[in-house]
Amino acid sequence: MEIFVLAFFALGYLVLAGADIGVGLALPYLGRSAAERREVIAAIAPFFLGNEVWLVATAGVLAGLFPKLEGELLSGNHTLVVALLLAWVVRDMGLWLRGRVPGARWQAFWDGAIVAGSWGLALSWGTLLSHVLLGSRGPLAALPALLVAALFATHGLTFAALRLRGTLRARAAVLSGSAREARTYVLTSAALLAVGVLAGLRLPLEAGTSGPVLVPVILTMIPLLVAAQAWVWWTFRHRVPGPSYL
Repeated sequence: MEIFVLAFFALGYLVLAGADIGVGLALPYLGRSAAERREVIAAIAPFFLGNEVWLVATAGVLAGLFPKLEGELLSGNHTLVVALLLAWVVRDMGLWLRGRVPGARWQAFWDGAIVAGSWGLALSWGTLLSHVLLGSRGPLAALPALLVAALFATHGLTFAALRLRGTLRARAAVLSGSAREARTYVLTSAALLAVGVLAGLRLPLEAGTSGPVLVPVILTMIPLLVAAQAWVWWTFRHRVPGPSYL
């Protein structure tokens, strides 16, 4: 049961947060002016904080139920984990601060932070998955990391195509076509799930001794998390009408 709980949160994070990371990767392509970039960011504005909850939950489950695996991942990839956290902070700073002070230079700087942070997240996750799946280190991990980043970007473009309108939607749908956005989103989600499952099969998933205490607590929280996520998606199911609060 512990393995299924970890897989639920980790795979949920890859699919849900993979979309907003991908939108950040593609921001220079999608938004070619400050106004367009703000509208593109509005596509992920209602979701990115909720998506990050899945990563926090994954880290908590890993620490509580798989302490040995947590130690191995952190000790063996310390620099990579630090880079991932820094990229996460930079990306979120960009999202929160770009609209706080007027001025084109201020917005351009933080838009750059969003893009840089998104690339940092994508490449960090790609490198970590490369370590887990292939045992690649150093330069050998670069190509798999780039492939994972490309998958994130494709996933983000498809999500943006589902959320945006007009010219922005047409740009986002360049890989899927305007009438096949949902199908392409399902396909990119399945690809991310496959990568996550393959990585999980390579991990030494030896559960700790706290499972009988923690698993029932976590299982009672999962319906609340799923219900909250479903409510957000239902509330913001329509296409973006214009700029958001970010």
